[in-house]
Amino acid sequence: MAVAEISLIISTYNQPVALKHVLAGVALQTQTPREILIADDGSEGTVARVVKDWSHRLPKLEHVWHEDRGFRKTVILNEAIARAHGDYIVLLDGDCVPHPRFIEDHANLGEPDCWVQGRRSFINESSVANYATGGSGFISWWLCARASGLFKGIRWPIPWIRRDYGQRGIIGCNMGIWREDLISINGFNEEFEGWGLEDSDLGNRLYHLGRARKLVYGRAIIHHLNHGQLPRNRLSENQSRLRLVLDQKVVECTQGLRNHLDSEA
Repeated sequence: MAVAEISLIISTYNQPVALKHVLAGVALQTQTPREILIADDGSEGTVARVVKDWSHRLPKLEHVWHEDRGFRKTVILNEAIARAHGDYIVLLDGDCVPHPRFIEDHANLGEPDCWVQGRRSFINESSVANYATGGSGFISWWLCARASGLFKGIRWPIPWIRRDYGQRGIIGCNMGIWREDLISINGFNEEFEGWGLEDSDLGNRLYHLGRARKLVYGRAIIHHLNHGQLPRNRLSENQSRLRLVLDQKVVECTQGLRNHLDSEA
């Protein structure tokens, strides 16, 4: 089953150079998404200028921004989901460059009653300055010790796919989810502030809704541009919230997507 109407949502915060690489990767796609929404967690004006520069090269590119009041990625993602018009949402981080067939792969992987989890490979932080989107292939970078994650970084002739309800490997930088399923679980839990586990929370509430994960290697590939570690001062609180979701089999969060759907109605 191929998904026809994909909304691509790219989350970012004060990484204009990385975002340029990501948008360059989006411009090379074999299948164009219906729209591209930049979910910006309060970046300074440099990111807005990048979006403006690319707006004439990418169709229906929208900059969704809110004021910087700390790490509130869940809030801005919900705002972008509320504005999306596609029936299928693909989530991508603004430091992850997609393979040219990334959207095509997600379109072919999507199916009812499950969500798709793609993997990510890594461009070493010391080599990011020399990275060129659409340049040398990932294998060349890996052979030169500039990249890691070979099995996750190339498009294999036949993909490896497993359906499960696993905890390991839930990453928000490469997900494909039906918009109606996101509405059913009330999107991202906005009580998750600060870095960490908001994607695990989302994945588990999809599990509790009855949606298995379709874990994929060799398709829907992205290359993460490595950078310094973000502050993790709220991680322990987020771990406690996640434990509660797991223990109580929570499906819908209290503070989430519906706050924004009302404003977009």
